[in-house]
Order: sequence, then structure tokens, then C-alpha cells
Amino acid sequence: MRIYELGEGTPEVAVVGSIHGDEPCGARAIERFVAGKPDVDRPVKLVVANEEALEADVRYLEEDLNRAFPGDPNADTHEARLAADLAREVRGCTTFSLHSTQSYAKPFALVDSVGAVARSICPYLPVDELVETGKFAGGRLIDHAHTVEVECGLQGTEDAEENAYWLIRAFLAATGVVSAPVEADESPLSLDRREEDDVTVYRMLERIPKEPAETYEVFVNNFERVEAGDRFAAAGSDVFTADRAFYPVLLSAYGYEDQFGYAADHVGTLG
Repeated sequence: MRIYELGEGTPEVAVVGSIHGDEPCGARAIERFVAGKPDVDRPVKLVVANEEALEADVRYLEEDLNRAFPGDPNADTHEARLAADLAREVRGCTTFSLHSTQSYAKPFALVDSVGAVARSICPYLPVDELVETGKFAGGRLIDHAHTVEVECGLQGTEDAEENAYWLIRAFLAATGVVSAPVEADESPLSLDRREEDDVTVYRMLERIPKEPAETYEVFVNNFERVEAGDRFAAAGSDVFTADRAFYPVLLSAYGYEDQFGYAADHVGTLG
């Protein structure tokens, strides 16, 4: 774990990148931000989390770090020990955790549930969608009470790295670390959110499992409503149809070993 601290005093704001070693966008965005020697109005901590997995270019060494929280300093696995160390570092901080995905090219945010932190931060991020993970937050850093997670784009792409950098800037502006948001024309993302640009809120309902097969396909787009009876995915020759309407979230052919992603419901907007 590599930690940068900017500003004077004890940080109450933290940014975490590369919890997964095969998602380098967070680490690279943090390094870019720090290298710019930014002026900060309040102290901030920036953490590159799973350095060992990042160096090995694997998701994790022994277990998924983002399913290992709160961790145990005496655990047998690297990730469980690291989870305890990372949880200690962000304790008391409003925390922003950067990820990437195989399912969706645009950034979107995730929280355990929409509360004061989500309401004060997410409308100022360049995202159009916010997902409540609810019962699926267990073991994830997002289960930490003051954490917003963001998927920055497609895993391993330059776009995800670029998006991650500007998402950091937007988050730090929303939390008062930097004095003002960056100009919209400096970024590939729309950082100048208007009152009418509400964030659409979804709530995860259930996992969509997949059985072992040689090939997988997904026929629908994330955050676009799937109607009852629609085909949405296939595992080999087995084609799956929706038994009721839902919104796909993190749905992809190969993003997870044992599931396609999640079915969600549209629950409102956040302005």
C-alpha cells in the first residue's frame, strides 16, 4: 500500500485506487494528480491499495480485496491483512474508491445506500447513474459508512485512466479539498452539472448467475430497461429471458466468474 498525504493536518478526505490489481486506472490517476503538486485547501490522503496485485497484473493474489473488509491484521491471506490496514487508513474519512469494469464505458457511482454523503457528493460528479448496492455491500470498502465507489470506464483502457483523474478532481472539489471544479472544457467528462442533470438512482435487487460454459454473450445494455420476456444473455447454447422487467447493472459476458452481473430497479433521482 502506497500513501500520499497532501496539506497540513489530519486528512478527513481520502481517495483509494487499485483495490484490484487488474484495474490500474486508479493508481495512475492518483500518481498523475500528486505529480501535479496541486494546491489544497484541506488535507487529503491518496492511497494506491493493492500494490502487489497491481505489479503482478492480477485482480488479487489470494482473495478479492473488495470482498475482504473489514479484514484482520492476523489473517492468513495478503488481502485480508491489507483490508485491515486500508480500513484503518480511511477510518473517519469521506472516501472515494476508484474502479473499472468490463461492462460499461461511462463512469457511474455506487454507494451502500443513498445518505448524506451521497447526496452531498454525487450530484457534483460527472456521472449520470448512481447504484445502491444494499445487501450486496458486504465485504466491500463501500460498506464503510462514508464511501462513494466509482466505476471509471472499461478496464485497461486509457479512457478509464483519464476519467479517473477527472473524477478525482471533481470529488475533491465537492469535498472542499480543491477550491473550485475544473473548467468543463479541460476534461473529456461533463463536469459542469446543471440543475436539470439529475443523477438517476438504481437499487440492486439480485445477482444474475451463470453456469459454466465455453462462451458467454450479453444482448442488452447496462442501465437500459429489459422487459419481461426479453432475451438478455446466453451461456453456450442456453439463452436466458427475463421473467420480469429489470435494469442491468455491471452486466457483462466475462466480468465475473459465476455471474453475469446484477438486476436492479429504478428508484428515483438525485439532484
